[in-house]
Amino acid sequence: MSETSLLRRPALRWVLAAVILVVAATVALWPREGADTTGVVPQTSRQTSGVSAGERAAAGSQPCPPAAATGSGPLAGLRVSCLADGEPVDLAAALAGKPALLNLWAYWCGPCATELPHLQEFAQRAGSALTVMTVHSDPDEAKALSRLTGLGITLPGVEDSQAAVRSAVGAPAVLPVSVLVRADGTIASVEVRTFADVADIADTVSAKLGVTV
Repeated sequence: MSETSLLRRPALRWVLAAVILVVAATVALWPREGADTTGVVPQTSRQTSGVSAGERAAAGSQPCPPAAATGSGPLAGLRVSCLADGEPVDLAAALAGKPALLNLWAYWCGPCATELPHLQEFAQRAGSALTVMTVHSDPDEAKALSRLTGLGITLPGVEDSQAAVRSAVGAPAVLPVSVLVRADGTIASVEVRTFADVADIADTVSAKLGVTV
């Protein structure tokens, strides 16, 4: 029987086709010289905030407080990013050991824009007696920095794109909200309103935190 007649048999043709497919698959999967097989995630796939160093510098936000101690209370373990430099911040650790006022706001919130200058003036008046920090509760960090620049607000602030602080303290989904935190990390009060002026802030801090400035 000739070779031509053998190849015409259906069974032999299927066997040859299978062998060809196996060889082709082996060649395709064989590591090439110099190929990267370490599984490192490409640089282009890493998530960034999209905010430039120039935008942060223009806002002039004060640095976030360094971690003073191990944080406790409902904010323990909560990590956000500092508006001044984009670096991660362990919020409870940064606030530990001193009373604090956290002001939850967003760039699109009108009452927030009215309240922020009062908070800045109060912070200057309070000095080192307590920490006053803004918490931007919206994913658009660039617009937050632009808004702060326009208002001339330089308070230390953090970006909380997932509104994790609001969830942690049980605040409603409205803005602005001010959270008064004791030195031990427990929550003294959640103020769901807009402060009228500096005197209003000072009176509330004195009543809820026992800090008179």
